[in-house]
Amino acid sequence: MTVETFAKEFDFKVLSLPSPEKEVTGAYVGDLLSWVMGRANSGDVWITIMSNVNIAAVATLADTACILLAEGVVLDDEVLSVAKNKGINVLSSEKSAYSIAKMISDTV
Repeated sequence: MTVETFAKEFDFKVLSLPSPEKEVTGAYVGDLLSWVMGRANSGDVWITIMSNVNIAAVATLADTACILLAEGVVLDDEVLSVAKNKGINVLSSEKSAYSIAKMISDTV
């Protein structure tokens, strides 16, 4: 399914959706950026609480379908601007990373 459909199906808040047609093919949960770079797969929903500007670079390198910020994490305007400019989809949820992973596990 596309990121746009994924966001609607699970009622995730859309913060940035410059590439709504990207396909969601899996998920990765992690906050250590070097691990995400080496372990997330192309098309994954990356579930994290990280919010610094480096998440944009990691999402680009790993070619994730989107970044999904858990636990109500808020991005500052600079990070959001970088994400939009790099074509990175960013979603958010108030739920914990565990709850999100459990909720989407049968879909991705």
